[in-house]
Amino acid sequence: MKLPKFMLRGFIRPSELIFDSLGKLEREVMETVWQSREASVRQVFTNLNERIAYTTVMTTLDRLYKKRLLDRRKEGRAFIYFPRFSSEELEHGVAEDVINCLIGSRTKRIEPVLACIVDAVSERDYELLDELERLVQEKKQQLLGEE
Repeated sequence: MKLPKFMLRGFIRPSELIFDSLGKLEREVMETVWQSREASVRQVFTNLNERIAYTTVMTTLDRLYKKRLLDRRKEGRAFIYFPRFSSEELEHGVAEDVINCLIGSRTKRIEPVLACIVDAVSERDYELLDELERLVQEKKQQLLGEE
């Protein structure tokens, strides 16, 4: 049975809310730093084709640093920024956080959440169910080895 898609704040899908929590410029800056592996304000400013004010780029990098998405070190008078996480690690962290919220203490029964995950996986690709099963078996073996 196909369930309706839920909206938050009346018109935003939960996944959009999570992934759009960074502004457009913040996402562009993160992409630039991920590609460069590390960058100064000047380098990001140049990579963005100098279409954004230098001070705006500087503020954006500082904001991403305060959000703990970037780290930085001082070189002379400038900061060199580098990502704390790869884009894959960030996506994994967001997904893990969402799932932890779903199966957190407020949920009395976990089966509906797990069934929803299986349904979502199977809607995308039947082969993903095999991959999900493989991952479950792998995790079980890992946990048995730790005992």
